[in-house]
Amino acid sequence: MNQLPFSPDINNNALASIFNHTSATYKFYWFIGIIEEIELGSKEIQKEKVFARMVANAWYPVMYFKLSFGVQDKLASIINDLYDSTSLSKSSDKKKIVNGLLKNKNDDLTKNLYHLDNLVPYRFLSPWFKTKSTNGKNVYEESQKDFMDTLYRLYQDKIIVNDNWYDYIRLNAKIIKDFIYWNLALFIQKRNPSTPDIISKLIKPAKRNTLTKQRREFWNIYLTERPYTKCIFTNEKIDINNYDVDHFVPYSFVSHDLIWNLIPINSSFNKTKNNKVPRFDSYFNSFYNIQSDAIKFFGKSMPKKYKEEYLSVFPRFTENQNIRFDNFKDVISPLITVAHNNGFEFLE
Repeated sequence: MNQLPFSPDINNNALASIFNHTSATYKFYWFIGIIEEIELGSKEIQKEKVFARMVANAWYPVMYFKLSFGVQDKLASIINDLYDSTSLSKSSDKKKIVNGLLKNKNDDLTKNLYHLDNLVPYRFLSPWFKTKSTNGKNVYEESQKDFMDTLYRLYQDKIIVNDNWYDYIRLNAKIIKDFIYWNLALFIQKRNPSTPDIISKLIKPAKRNTLTKQRREFWNIYLTERPYTKCIFTNEKIDINNYDVDHFVPYSFVSHDLIWNLIPINSSFNKTKNNKVPRFDSYFNSFYNIQSDAIKFFGKSMPKKYKEEYLSVFPRFTENQNIRFDNFKDVISPLITVAHNNGFEFLE
């Protein structure tokens, strides 16, 4: 998604070039915050509301998926500081984060939010002032004069979205947000080259998929015939009536529920495992043995859906052929290494 709707009422060239010279995520999240306020009917928007939305929209990618925004970007460190000094959880929703930040009167929190004021509001308007000086004072003054061209007029504590831009954004909000997220994904992928599925990690899903089908259609059948299967983490026999299906490499890193990364484990242990990464040397052999045995057990009777999930990663896989240890290792080992390098803690 890289095309924006044309309109004779706005400066299309400036809009299309907003992200041409970007070294941090600020412009992306600033623009998203503005659009969200416009969707609520606001033309005159307090800066602190947009700053709070910047934090809220970047919260899940940083706190849950542990994406890196690059060394020049301070938004992640602001989020980490806020997490340490508030009661917000890693999976808090956007509304709670925004409301919590706006209601909180802590001076340090306010200072952290207004740190963004030096980096974003006037620099965002630079495409509208390519032939003029773009120091902060100049942009503030010029945006207030040239109010039909720039997206907003810039003031000390607020912005006022100009009528032509307000109408354009209201009409095309979804397309513009798609444009922003597409460019944001490209930006973050360059800073996380080995991290899979970046685009799915930019927005908190409304609801995580359950693993009920995988449990019923795959692991229940396997455990019925293999009643003495042990949990790879606790070494205790798995109770078919009381176990969890879990991601070997955490969902918060792989962001998928494919069968080749799932394993039945002890329910009580799963409550403490969270999104920690298993050490390869400690747990991979046991993981592989269960996966390999399950493949052999199902053979030709393996449901087509799961067969295709194995084939998506192991092209030589067939229902009669076990996946070789080295092939499985070549898939899992790099995922664990990169996840740990990205900040996921090891399971002790």
